[in-house]
Amino acid sequence: MAKPIQRIGSRRNRRISLRKTGRRIKGVIHVQASFNNTIVTVTDVRGRVVSWASAGTSGFKGTRRGTPYAAQAAALDAIRTVVDQGMQRAEVMIKGPGLGRDAALRAIRRSGILLSFVRDVTLPHNGCRPPKKRRV
Repeated sequence: MAKPIQRIGSRRNRRISLRKTGRRIKGVIHVQASFNNTIVTVTDVRGRVVSWASAGTSGFKGTRRGTPYAAQAAALDAIRTVVDQGMQRAEVMIKGPGLGRDAALRAIRRSGILLSFVRDVTLPHNGCRPPKKRRV
């Protein structure tokens, strides 16, 4: 009896099966820490957003969104979903002057994801405006 010819699945079928088994993601974690809020976005290598969270979506309101604890909670929220999908390695890009920078990075390290590198991508386009001249 002849062997049946192995059918090569279409692209659509392959995508569905990948989602069922859980994607192995090597991602990029972007942390944007302003004075008022901290936003943590997890993308794949191409830049497509997989998961995101902010201090506001984590349940903090007002001035408490800018605190390090709120940044830690946001980082844990964003990472929890991608760890379940199978993310093991990541790069971290940190942007902004906020208080949540270090706390978010600490939370990412404790989550069990191996970090290949951590980079600061803050862009000071000629810096802050200097204060007005003092009039006496």
